[in-house]
Amino acid sequence: MSQNGTPKPHALRTAQPSDNMNNGFFGQDIISVRQFSPEKLTYIFGVADEMETLVRRFGSADMLSGKVLANLFYEPSTRTASSFMAAMVRLGGRVIPINEVHYSSVSKGESLPDTIRTLECYADIIVLRHPEVGAAQIAADYAAKPIINAGDGIGEHPTQALLDLYTIRKELGRLDGLKVAMVGDLKYGRTVHSLTRLLSRYNTEFYFVSPPILRLPEDMVAEVKARGLKAVEVEDVHEVISDVDVLYVTRVQKERFSDLALYDQVKDYYTVDPELMKMAKPKMALMHPLPRVGEISYAVDQDPRAAYFRQMENGMFIRMALLAAVLGKA
Repeated sequence: MSQNGTPKPHALRTAQPSDNMNNGFFGQDIISVRQFSPEKLTYIFGVADEMETLVRRFGSADMLSGKVLANLFYEPSTRTASSFMAAMVRLGGRVIPINEVHYSSVSKGESLPDTIRTLECYADIIVLRHPEVGAAQIAADYAAKPIINAGDGIGEHPTQALLDLYTIRKELGRLDGLKVAMVGDLKYGRTVHSLTRLLSRYNTEFYFVSPPILRLPEDMVAEVKARGLKAVEVEDVHEVISDVDVLYVTRVQKERFSDLALYDQVKDYYTVDPELMKMAKPKMALMHPLPRVGEISYAVDQDPRAAYFRQMENGMFIRMALLAAVLGKA
């Protein structure tokens, strides 16, 4: 998207008569959850519902036949990378997977802008994961083709937040009036940051549960309170488990710690097990962006409230919806 919010120049060059250029997403970058109004969320969730129906009935479609996605990952990824690849393939498109960037031209000193400009010579859309906050916006500033942020350091992960919100709506049937507990690494967890911003659009009560060194950044707590929403910070998950509608658990991210001694102090701080779940509401959603490294016991997997694998599948439907919308086919 250009600085004035209009579609990038390529959008007008590549549109076909059957393209949907008026969906609010066509030709746009997806950089931050701040871009999503309630109306846009309703639209993309509706398209995701249609994508689920498509997959259940037919497996795939040729909606994006002839389109190419470049999957550019500067950090390791299993779920997000494969989810975007599956989404593109399900819609009939092709994928250029670039998962080990440090072995490529970047190791020779190539800049991010030059890498992006090179890839857009081959692809219609680029999905980028990068370890530095703001990298996705930098890529968008230099690119003529749409950029989708698949995580920029400890900043944002907008498509994860969208699939999380979509999952909450599917699991509980509503988004307003929920009590949500975020548990674990709230300092470095970009999934928590993005989801908190989205849920702040609704009448949400927040409970931020973490050890002291992994508390949610103060500016984010202030952002929630500035919207007139309840934001309570606690250390013990037992204090909130019986009251919440959503328990969103995150792993402590070893890769974000420069001092591994600090990591060792907090890596096993929380474990959701069957005993804890006995205290939870009969109808609630236990969620996790995955991978998990001990925060949720495998013994909980059969609990009908455990939504994390349904959450992963929902991610494919959301990313199918975004790809189709941005490329003017939804």
